[in-house]
Amino acid sequence: MSPARRCSRTACGRPAVATLTYVYADQTAVLGPLATYAEPHAYDLCEVHSERLSAPRGWEVLRLAGDLTAPGPSSDDLLALADAVREAGRPVTPLRVAPAEESARGAGRETGRRGHLRVLTSE
Repeated sequence: MSPARRCSRTACGRPAVATLTYVYADQTAVLGPLATYAEPHAYDLCEVHSERLSAPRGWEVLRLAGDLTAPGPSSDDLLALADAVREAGRPVTPLRVAPAEESARGAGRETGRRGHLRVLTSE
């Protein structure tokens, strides 16, 4: 679950742990675990606001079983972060072009490389 999803309540910046949806036909408010994707007609709530939820008079609140605590970073998240930092710190070495390839490519000499792009000088 993404740590970027925050509580939908005004002025609340806590991470979302539950999703609230309304079923108007049944006059039911359904509170369940955080949805996989943010939906336009659903509300993400933090732990505090999900515990204090109340519905309009005459409506039923249906609380689906689930762990409504803020998830911490998993080991996969930490490994991905470490790999990204390691990759960003790796020095970029310019690619050497063999003389036979250089003449076949025409005029220009490679002066640098960034990913799959090359910087060439015109002669």
